[in-house]
Amino acid sequence: MPTDANFWNEHYLHNTTTWDMGRVSPPLAAYFSQLLNKNCSILIPGCGNSYEAAWLLEHHFTSITLIDISEALTHRLRQTFAGATHPLPQTIPDAPTQTVPTPPLQIITGDFFRLTGQYDLIIEQTFFCALDPSLRESYIDHMHQLLRPGGKLAGLLFNRSFGDGPPFGGHEAEYRQLLEKKFRVKTLAPCHNSIAPRAGSELFFIAEKPTD
Repeated sequence: MPTDANFWNEHYLHNTTTWDMGRVSPPLAAYFSQLLNKNCSILIPGCGNSYEAAWLLEHHFTSITLIDISEALTHRLRQTFAGATHPLPQTIPDAPTQTVPTPPLQIITGDFFRLTGQYDLIIEQTFFCALDPSLRESYIDHMHQLLRPGGKLAGLLFNRSFGDGPPFGGHEAEYRQLLEKKFRVKTLAPCHNSIAPRAGSELFFIAEKPTD
């Protein structure tokens, strides 16, 4: 498969990440800003440079997990977010035994499809479009497995076609059909606040895992 770990390592090592916006996507920042539970567990798969994690940490979210297949990238992220990936020091050294605080950010190097765990929210940002279309059914199945009942998969999808990928494009009707196999689609609509180069070509969606 051409998009294996070596493929992505080469892009990050040589800084040929033309998809990188250099900042959090405005639609995602707007979505994050209305989340009330800052202790919810959030997963960002295929995280890239993860400006999303930086935004969430800055706004005091306490449970963020990043996973990417590129070791070159995750090594860089551990340096960038070093202060957030280690427990805070004890402030009262002579106090009785205390529970070591959990760091707000966990960074995992590995294959998303082998990840286990349970999350309240999973963020989609250019991960789906990086996968070969043959993996889309598996993507939906594994997202469903990783979410707690009532949890949400939310983020952005390209509403356009590309040549040979990645990225691999698609359109609203096919996304809806795919998502509805496992989720209740709460929102799937064109973005009104995309960055200029992506204006008119992005959909924002929220899909909820049923509780029954």
